[in-house]
Amino acid sequence: MLHKVTITGLAMDPASNTPIILLKTEQGDQTLPIWIGLLEATSIASALQEIQFDRPMTHDLFKNLTQMLSFQIDRIDICDLKENTFYAEIHFASKERSFTMDARPSDAIALALRFQAPIFVDDRVIEKSRSGQDDGEAIDNSEEGKKWAEYLEKLNPEDFGKYKV
Repeated sequence: MLHKVTITGLAMDPASNTPIILLKTEQGDQTLPIWIGLLEATSIASALQEIQFDRPMTHDLFKNLTQMLSFQIDRIDICDLKENTFYAEIHFASKERSFTMDARPSDAIALALRFQAPIFVDDRVIEKSRSGQDDGEAIDNSEEGKKWAEYLEKLNPEDFGKYKV
């Protein structure tokens, strides 16, 4: 089952100095943190804040090309979690046809924001993330892994300070 989510935060993880995007289900109170790259975080932040640059950034360029080809993005799905890696699908549509393309969640989210397309997360992804399970195997049973699991369990949108949206 797919759950519609909203972006509730974008922040820097103080431990790893890596950006985190925090997604929250609209129905219920489930959150999904995804660590992303700095360039993707910049692209997402610029879209959230409606910042326009003189020249198109990569996601803006892709949007322009997609629209020139008469395609729209209907939605994106964060569809799987394998070996600590999240997977997403972008659903494209035109009058003539539709198709789905594999993508990193950060790129898919950056494009969804530009197309004002909804973002969905498969409940299996939420469950795997919450339980620390990845295809039935524990993601990390080390002391460091346990520390991260405990950190994630306590994570709230209010923890994200100045980047909170």
